[in-house]
Amino acid sequence: MKVTLSVIVLSYNTKELTLRCISSLIKTLSIKNNFISEIILVDNGSTDGSVDQFKNLKLKNTNDTLKVKTRFNKKNLGYAKGNNQGLRLATGKYVLFLNSDTIVDKIDFRKLFNYLENNPRVGVLTVKVILPNSNIDPASHRGFPTIWNSFCYITGLEDVFKNIPIFNKIFTGYHLSYQDYQTIHEIDSPSGAFYLTKKYIVKKLDGFDENFFMYGEDLDLSFRIKKLGYKVIYYPEFVVTHIKHASGLEKNESSTRKKTRHYFFNSMEIFYKKHYEANNSWLMNKIVYKCIEFLKQFSMSF
Repeated sequence: MKVTLSVIVLSYNTKELTLRCISSLIKTLSIKNNFISEIILVDNGSTDGSVDQFKNLKLKNTNDTLKVKTRFNKKNLGYAKGNNQGLRLATGKYVLFLNSDTIVDKIDFRKLFNYLENNPRVGVLTVKVILPNSNIDPASHRGFPTIWNSFCYITGLEDVFKNIPIFNKIFTGYHLSYQDYQTIHEIDSPSGAFYLTKKYIVKKLDGFDENFFMYGEDLDLSFRIKKLGYKVIYYPEFVVTHIKHASGLEKNESSTRKKTRHYFFNSMEIFYKKHYEANNSWLMNKIVYKCIEFLKQFSMSF
């Protein structure tokens, strides 16, 4: 039998969370599945002792239906490059990009595969991704960051109108909060926390755009997949928990926060230039770039 599912987990200084993620994943994939899967763990130059722990995974958890592959980078290459390394090692028909700070519990992947098989124009599927407080992770259920959607989100108009019928469809386009979280429906993009796609599609697009170091690369990939004519589907029958903020914008270290904020606003600029700049006037483009720079400088002052 060929490998059906390749799960790519990228880790950077999240040793305990990554081990917890892998453990939950192994447990889920080992429950009476009639398909072969592989876990591809890419460590992005961690300095927290992760490497020594991860080297044992390959030996401890190899069996006839589940294989574990590992790759260790000497430095942090970023989210896009790290996941693309995993993609090059993937042999499955389906690829799941899974954040290292997620907990996977009781997912019947066969149902997800069946849905994708029965809906050939679906290119990406995500489940319901919740935070530890049981609320949905808003980043997992997004519209694209158009000028209007971004304006409503940044100014807080999205929060003001999200619970008001009719108006919520106008002002909550970025997180699509007017949608019913209990039903299957189309979105623009999930987050990289749980991003299930067909390998031939993502390989056709050469994976993630490596101009993005972190943030925005999932939106960009979804944008390109939808340009090919595929749909992105939110499928809430199954749930994963996203611990979130283990590293990045809310990290305690000031230097880490500033660095990740830099990447965050750079990704906004890259995405806009790549997908929206050509469709807008020079004046609008200048205003957008000035706003991004202002937000970046304001954020870096804290």
